[in-house]
Formats: sequence, C-alpha cells, structure tokens
Amino acid sequence: MDIVYLLWQRSMRQLSRSWSRTAMSVIVPFAFLILMGAGLSGVVEMPGIAKNYLLFLIPGMVAVTVMFTGLGHGIELQWDRKFGFLKAVLVAPVSRMEIVLGHTAGGATTAIIQGLVLLFPALLVGFTFPGLAGFCLAFLFMVLIAISFTTVGVVIASQIGDSEGFGLATSLVTLPVFGLSGAIFPISTLPAWVEPVTLINPLTYSVEGIRYSLTGMSQIHPAICLAVMAGFCVVTTVGGAYLFRKMR
Repeated sequence: MDIVYLLWQRSMRQLSRSWSRTAMSVIVPFAFLILMGAGLSGVVEMPGIAKNYLLFLIPGMVAVTVMFTGLGHGIELQWDRKFGFLKAVLVAPVSRMEIVLGHTAGGATTAIIQGLVLLFPALLVGFTFPGLAGFCLAFLFMVLIAISFTTVGVVIASQIGDSEGFGLATSLVTLPVFGLSGAIFPISTLPAWVEPVTLINPLTYSVEGIRYSLTGMSQIHPAICLAVMAGFCVVTTVGGAYLFRKMR
C-alpha cells in the first residue's frame, strides 16, 4: 500500500503549490451564491424547505464544489500520462487497484478540502454552524461524493487519451448531474416528468443529505441518502478499478 500513500502525498504536494487553484474553485461557487442566492432570497419563498433561498443554495453548492473538484482531478492523470509518469507507475510491481486508490485518495482529499473551505465564507452570509453532529454527517457525505466522483474522473481520464476529450466527457457528466440534483431548485417544484430522472441522480442524494446535515431540512430521508451514496461509492470504486485495469 506504499504506492497509495505516495500518490496521495504527491497530490497533496501539488495542492500546496497551487493554492490559487483552490481559491478560484471556491470563489466561483461563492460568487454564484452571492449573485443568485442573495438576489433571489427576497423573492423566492421556501416554506418547509429552508428559511430563505440563500440557505437552501449553500448545501447544494458545497456538494457541487466537491463533485466538480473530484471529477476534475482526472486531468492530473492526463498530465501523468503525457509526461511519462503514469507509464513508470504502471510498470512498477504494484497492482492497478492500488494506483486507482492512490489517485482517488489524492483527488478526494483535495475535493473535501475545497468543500470545507466553502463553508467558511458561507458563515458571512447568514449561514449558522449546525453543531458537531450535523457537521460530521455533512463531512461523511462530502467524503462519499469525493471518492465516488474522483473515481469517475480517474476512469474517464484513463479511457480518453487527450485533455480536450476529457473536458468534453466530464462536461457531459457534470451538466445533467448538476442541473438535475436539486442543488438550485427544490425537487418538489420540478415538472412531474423530471422528478423520476432526478431521483436516479446520485448527486441528488448527496445534496439532500448535506442539506439535512447543515439545515435540518431535506426532501429525502437522510438514511436513504446515506445508503444510496454508500452504494454508489462502492460501485464506482469497484467498477473504476476494473476499467482502469483494462487501460493500455
């Protein structure tokens, strides 16, 4: 398991050298919160869901930030392949499962850090700390999101040889997953034909789980959210390891 730690350590070293990337990945969703959330809070009422639209939006933006960061980690695999580092790792006497775990651990840790960082500026716009139990539950959901979508990003990067193709593929994943997750609009307000699609979206359960953890309100029971995300995490990890093993 030394290779897992070494790949994780390498990702953390790269993160420490590029804090501007972390800052930008937090500034963009926070700006979205201010522009959209604050602007609509006085117009949109959320009875039984949240005190105002801004507080409804914050958990969704945390989940989406973790997802985007996790998926985007696959680009590091692209660079490793381009500069020969990945080839050197693949010929080393280690299993491909360990390589996947190492890349996933590094990307997931980065994603979790960025999700946590977003919570601090959220306190400036009226968000209140949910207490230790709520914070720990939200952190658990962030871990599940980070592992799942980082694995998806690593798998996409392993199957697509160029960064342009990787960008297009991740866009095809993120746009529908984000738009149909309940991060921006309550599930109950969506058209009847859209709601079933929303309920097969794993990010929906992440958003609702974090929303319950941080605000105490959710449109899906938190136990169901946790079970779905745990299952999705297992499926993506096992499936990702299998597909990575097929990489040439």
